[in-house]
Amino acid sequence: MERASLTETTEAVENVHLAQLATGERMSVQHFEFEPGASVPIHDHHHEQSGFVYEGELTFLLEDGEVVVGAGDSYVLDAEEVHGAENRGETAVRGVDVFSPPRPNPDWAE
Repeated sequence: MERASLTETTEAVENVHLAQLATGERMSVQHFEFEPGASVPIHDHHHEQSGFVYEGELTFLLEDGEVVVGAGDSYVLDAEEVHGAENRGETAVRGVDVFSPPRPNPDWAE
């Protein structure tokens, strides 16, 4: 069994921090933190993505509009679904994502 910690983070883009918590053969679990004003660009991936926000409010940018997800809310993004995300609030957004198949920490800055 492998262990990970929230102290092992990657800054995927400016002010968006990710920590790979667990990776198996069929899924991975990743913690995320968006500082106020932070965003990830519009993108898609072959992974199905489900998540849970436990602090703050995250706005997803989708092809057919926007969806706001707040503390206590969960969500699912289909594989290949085009999306981005923004923290438009004044506090950090923190949550957990599960990806299937497993997804390594992405580097959206490249």
